[in-house]
Amino acid sequence: MGTLRPATKADVPRITALVREAYARWVPVIGREPVPMTADYERAVRLHRVDLLERDGALLALIETIPRADHLWIENLAVDPAQQGRGLGRWMLQRAEEIARALGHPAIRLATNQAFGRNVDFYRRAGFVIEREEPFRGGVGVYLAKTL
Repeated sequence: MGTLRPATKADVPRITALVREAYARWVPVIGREPVPMTADYERAVRLHRVDLLERDGALLALIETIPRADHLWIENLAVDPAQQGRGLGRWMLQRAEEIARALGHPAIRLATNQAFGRNVDFYRRAGFVIEREEPFRGGVGVYLAKTL
């Protein structure tokens, strides 16, 4: 797949660029930039765990996780659009499962937008179940969980 490593402050411009590219397809669908496109990645790298997947110096994917009391929260999973469909997202989810197990958490959770149908389907195929749906910024937020 490539090399996995923790992000540093020096990676922030590359992280921001990858996230903007990965989520750009959803702007016309929801009529605004998705939340990950507006995040402060300097802060995220400082406060959360951000793992980068690289190959030959190129950033292919990232996963941002936050330990919570009873689960590992996936704040963001982004894959370079040119690399999508090659199993990288699934591989990054497996990485999150490893992190959760190492922390003693029995579950991983995340949220996405209901309008991102492909993403909802992707997570359901990966074993997540929808816990709830609720209004979010003019759309519907979908909260998913996977028991490990």
